[in-house]
Amino acid sequence: MVLFTSGSEGKPKGVALSHDAVLANMAQLAAAIDFNRSDKFLNALPMYHTYGLIACTLMPIFYGTRLFLYTNPLHYRIIPEIAYSRRCTYVFGTSTFLGNYARQARVMDFSSVRYVISGGEKLNPEVQRLYQERFGLRVLEGYGSTECGPAISLATPQRFRPGTVGCFLAGVEHRVVPVAGIAEGGVLHVRSPNQMLGYFVFDRPGELQEARSEVGAGWHSMGDVVCLDADGFVTVLGRLKRFAKVAGEMVALEVVERLARECSPQHQHAATVAMSEDRGETTVLFTTDDGLDRMKLHQTARALGAQDLAVARTIIHVRSLPVLGSGKTDYVALAGMVSEMSASESHRDPQTSGERATRHG
Repeated sequence: MVLFTSGSEGKPKGVALSHDAVLANMAQLAAAIDFNRSDKFLNALPMYHTYGLIACTLMPIFYGTRLFLYTNPLHYRIIPEIAYSRRCTYVFGTSTFLGNYARQARVMDFSSVRYVISGGEKLNPEVQRLYQERFGLRVLEGYGSTECGPAISLATPQRFRPGTVGCFLAGVEHRVVPVAGIAEGGVLHVRSPNQMLGYFVFDRPGELQEARSEVGAGWHSMGDVVCLDADGFVTVLGRLKRFAKVAGEMVALEVVERLARECSPQHQHAATVAMSEDRGETTVLFTTDDGLDRMKLHQTARALGAQDLAVARTIIHVRSLPVLGSGKTDYVALAGMVSEMSASESHRDPQTSGERATRHG
């Protein structure tokens, strides 16, 4: 089976997954969560991504669990109605999709639901709060990648800790490699029976590049900076590619986004990096909140005890954030928007980047 990475950070790669790897991941998930023939999965996620295909479609079919498929995850009002009318017990989605379902749903729409599973992107704490307060449901977050078909860890009712993605699934070996300049955690490398055979890349068609990382052959770098606590719970701190070196310090763009979410939980936010001739790398925050500014972010940072560097240097107000078909934020598109604006501003009089706020789209 060949599936493609989402392309949220660059050109998609073809990921070769063996049948054994797919079956192994199904077995790992089935050992971690409680589902049986009396359950019914509701899946509106696209099947060209590993989460929607393996965890939400093939797994219930393989284990004899009922499945209701819906073709468009963007129908935010219809999907909660389907959960109610079809008496679904499992609902799957990305954090973005689940948040929109919760805002559109009536109180009883998820009355038959036993579990809500989030994956594909980091779970927004506001989404967790919405499901707990409105429906009495705890959102269980999974973590993985296309290369691991799709999960290597999952929060469960028995193994749950807020802010984490649970513990590693059975059979997953892991190594955390320190990164210079990043004080907490390190880059996660894994080796497991659900892992890919290798990559097909666009400029070398037909040639399989076998799995290998700096740890050795057969290992895969997740590309994420994580930390593990004494009980084995995994916290994802951010993508290694999504760290910016600001004033000599490594700043996770996830922290920039988290601060914005704390300050303005009802809106959507995404951070990226821009290059400044005088300052080097700087942080840029895209937000759908027209009223959000650096003063409010600084106030929130002080209240939370966060470092000032977590406040974005530039804020860009947009009507909506670009998303991929999988529901993930399209960071490639955001980087393109930053490049376009930087190019246009190079022909204007310079201004203080630290106080700049613009509107786009």
